[in-house]
Amino acid sequence: MSNQALAVAEEKAQPVTPHPFLIVAGIILLSFTMRSPLTSVGPLVGDIRSELGLSNGISGMLTTVPLLAFGLFSPIVPSIGQRFGVERTLLLGLLVLLIGIPLRSTGFIFSLFAGTALIGAAIAVFNVLLPSLVKQRFPSKAGLMTSVYTTSMSTMAALASGVSIPLAHGAQLGWKGSLAFWTVIAVVAFLCWLPQARAKDVSYSTKQAPSAPRKVWSSMLAWHVTLFMGLQSFLFYSTISWLPAILAHHGMEPGTAGWLLSLVQVVSLPASFLTPVLAGRIKDQRLMAVIVSILSLCGFAGLLVDGNLFVLFTSLILLGIAQGALISLALTMIVIRSSSVQDAAKLSGMAQSVGYLLSAIGPMFIGFLFDLTHSWTYPLWTLVFVSFLLLFFGIGAGRNKTV
Repeated sequence: MSNQALAVAEEKAQPVTPHPFLIVAGIILLSFTMRSPLTSVGPLVGDIRSELGLSNGISGMLTTVPLLAFGLFSPIVPSIGQRFGVERTLLLGLLVLLIGIPLRSTGFIFSLFAGTALIGAAIAVFNVLLPSLVKQRFPSKAGLMTSVYTTSMSTMAALASGVSIPLAHGAQLGWKGSLAFWTVIAVVAFLCWLPQARAKDVSYSTKQAPSAPRKVWSSMLAWHVTLFMGLQSFLFYSTISWLPAILAHHGMEPGTAGWLLSLVQVVSLPASFLTPVLAGRIKDQRLMAVIVSILSLCGFAGLLVDGNLFVLFTSLILLGIAQGALISLALTMIVIRSSSVQDAAKLSGMAQSVGYLLSAIGPMFIGFLFDLTHSWTYPLWTLVFVSFLLLFFGIGAGRNKTV
């Protein structure tokens, strides 16, 4: 073979890496879609329940179903990413999301839950692969990039909570149009990832040494990370599902309750951004886990107090800080507790799978508990207790070790 032919062959064999700016833009747009299709539902639950005749328990399944999808699909996502490449798999997830959001918005009970399941499956892909993508593409800036995408995710989650009622009532789109609105962002994200999917993905290259066949499922550290992820998700999804109803118990109008849920998300933004940066600079994150778990516990305990607006708003601020820090810390632990890109994907798959199956219990259990007792007292004490458990597993997950 001639030297010219060899040069051409070598050029073709070289992996094409997307421009870093395009990767960052894609990560940010992708993160916009990771919570907004879910946080937009909470303020609209009353409208959905009234029109379709759903109980509180069944309404809670609107949040539970995507969490079950997270849990069921997360274990197989690393294998799909290894087979087709991370960028192509993320693009496939966006395609599924583009089917799920409109399907959920058609106004029928079956399509409502079928679309919700597809949305959950799509977001499961993003949840699992983004930590390993960050570890591969930005190994020296993993904390910063985790900050970028978790803050972007929380920002859009806050916006979605706040504008759901105005879109449904003010813009007269109804709950169906309000939920369908988030298709726009998914389309933009899809267009951004389309050229990246054409590049040869290298994050699961067969040239990399395979992980030893022990690993995450037998690791106590991995289980602590998993349960920390699961319990913080239990708290987050219970909050976005039922906080508007809890605030209504305190005398808030639906629109005000939606904006207060949005306030919780806005307050979470600084914590969401700063936590991974700080966590990435220290070797042991146990103290951070203890502090944010206590903030969560105090926030839910404050919601038990009736008739005191100061305590109510203080509790919401504490919850915002805690939940912003908790999700960022959980995702950061997946990256820094793993010793390789492959281990990051496996630990992410385990944490997202078991963790989200655990968290799926949250919204439905809280809804059924309210239906059973006709009071928010027992549901809120449940969230206080889960915050205490979070503290325990955070201490285990924060140790300076790797899986």
